[in-house]
Amino acid sequence: MQSSQVEALLKDELGLEEVIVKVEGTHYQVIAVGDCFDGLTPVKKQQLVYKPLMEQISDGTIHAVTIRAFTPEQWQRERKFILPQ
Repeated sequence: MQSSQVEALLKDELGLEEVIVKVEGTHYQVIAVGDCFDGLTPVKKQQLVYKPLMEQISDGTIHAVTIRAFTPEQWQRERKFILPQ
């Protein structure tokens, strides 16, 4: 599954403002940004992102996922530390 497919799936399912996906084989790194994460614990944020990906995780298309989920406000503060300039 290509990164653009995962990005589209998460944007559609969760209504995210921004999604960045990096793929190395069956290992995926996801940065997800949306208002849907407001007030959620880190575990609840991860569960929210995992849910639309469960079919691909179950069939082995996606083996491992690293998730970083932010509200838009959190992302404005954190992006400079996460994305290379």
